[in-house]
Amino acid sequence: VQLQASGGGLVQAGGSLRLSCSASGSTLENYAIGWFRQAPGQERQGISCITNRDGTTRYSDSVKGRFTISIDNAKNTVYLQLDSLKPEDTAVYYCGTYLTYYSGNCRLTEQIYDYWGQGTQVTVSS
Repeated sequence: VQLQASGGGLVQAGGSLRLSCSASGSTLENYAIGWFRQAPGQERQGISCITNRDGTTRYSDSVKGRFTISIDNAKNTVYLQLDSLKPEDTAVYYCGTYLTYYSGNCRLTEQIYDYWGQGTQVTVSS
């Protein structure tokens, strides 16, 4: 599976962005897809994921209520809508995926992800 993340940019605090993660080489039918981010000097942090089999979503406390993950299976693409952005959301955002035949909660544990896209930079100015 090849993943390509896009949609990052520079935005003012309170603004919005929509990130895309396009997959090729396989459908995402039996995958969970996650978004992670890494700020300078910090470890990569999982912020949201979705289990494609049943659409279950999960969010970290830092983004819950502000970010929304969704999937368009016709386009084999996962989106992350970023609303009410804060300067502390500034980071490189990555999408990743792992194979799962289970429904229910996906995981935000970086080590279980098999495939990664390149990062896309999100910068939020105050």
